[in-house]
Amino acid sequence: MTGSDAGNRTEWISAKEDLCRAVRSLGFPGEFGDLIAKQLGSPRSMNRMASYLRNVRPRSVEMIADEMLAIAAEAETWRRKKESEEAQAGYTAWLNRPREDGDE
Repeated sequence: MTGSDAGNRTEWISAKEDLCRAVRSLGFPGEFGDLIAKQLGSPRSMNRMASYLRNVRPRSVEMIADEMLAIAAEAETWRRKKESEEAQAGYTAWLNRPREDGDE
């Protein structure tokens, strides 16, 4: 494992532990936090969820699940946007490439 991989893993574990603490502080089982962390996947999304839990203090599993789904959907939309931007940049670079005589 490289230094960067170890740092990413440490960040992920830290975010997961923080999320699980936030879930337990509301009286829900830590396993629920594990499931949320697995669904969200990224430290940024987990940190956002933990912040929501600490600030809003939802009282039902349904409210927590709704917010988790909203955060996951926004993250997926952002990923797709970035992929689209990268594809568009590649296409634009291809269109603007230097051409030799006879190229169309």
